[in-house]
Amino acid sequence: MTAHTSGAAARIGLGLAAIGRPAYVTVGRAEDLGDPTERSIEKMRARAHQLLDTAWALGIRYVDVARSYGFAEMFVGSWLDEYPQRRAALTIGSKWGYEYIGNWRVDAPIHERKDHALAMLQTQWPETIRALGSAPDIYLIHSVTTDSPALGDTALLAGLQQLADTGVRVGISTSGPKQAQVISQAVAMTGSPFSVVQATWNVLEQSAADALEAAHSADWFVVLKEVLANGRLTAREAPTPVRDAAAADHQTLDAFAVGAALAQPWADIVLSGAVTAEQLAANVASRAPSSSPNQLDSLSTSPDSYWRTRAGLRWS
Repeated sequence: MTAHTSGAAARIGLGLAAIGRPAYVTVGRAEDLGDPTERSIEKMRARAHQLLDTAWALGIRYVDVARSYGFAEMFVGSWLDEYPQRRAALTIGSKWGYEYIGNWRVDAPIHERKDHALAMLQTQWPETIRALGSAPDIYLIHSVTTDSPALGDTALLAGLQQLADTGVRVGISTSGPKQAQVISQAVAMTGSPFSVVQATWNVLEQSAADALEAAHSADWFVVLKEVLANGRLTAREAPTPVRDAAAADHQTLDAFAVGAALAQPWADIVLSGAVTAEQLAANVASRAPSSSPNQLDSLSTSPDSYWRTRAGLRWS
């Protein structure tokens, strides 16, 4: 799979996890989006369309959504209704395996429900097509962890192979402290339908790097998510060592974090979770840090500590 533009934007994708629903686990969300009671479907759709317009103007041609991202797929679909000629130039990745059940409430007791069974795939695939208005180019099992039955479910794998046979690139997304184990297991599978992985990588959580490099070497398409660690790598909350490294590199914290992800040669796409046009433009303007690989490595924390902290983030 190749990008449709040049420069940094060719490797940056727009992720709509934080825009397709009123609540998400991002530090400083209220500061970016304002009063939660003002996040109506109509206003969030308008914001998503504005971001998609900005992304297009900047040269971004990769868009990431999921069934569990509220109405993110529908927002992309309604935007494409206005600009149908743009669809051929885009690569759209979506994910199945989580269902959004937050009922458009910021204070919902549960926002999403995980289910990696074949029946969920059979339900969500047509939902994705209806929402987007066409089949996505990439379709991933959402958040495969070591306790997921997906990689050993022969009926599910056969169903995914049927999708792959139609030309859709099938793969997995991962999360949690054992991402590397899951990725390695999936890459080692013989005769599987998989050829794409989306994983969390940022300067605080670098544990999946070797597994992702191996996936890339096996001709998998590699997408990095949460490169700003859900807002923890911005001026609001970044740890002192990261602040010092960004300052020494003469970059803002967010540009430093995005640039560090772009510097990984095995990363095909780096997702921006920007919720404003200004944030997105800043992400595209980022550059690879001048820090050595060893200096970047020194910024990482233990996976268990990282994911424990992430699990404690509040939906807001």
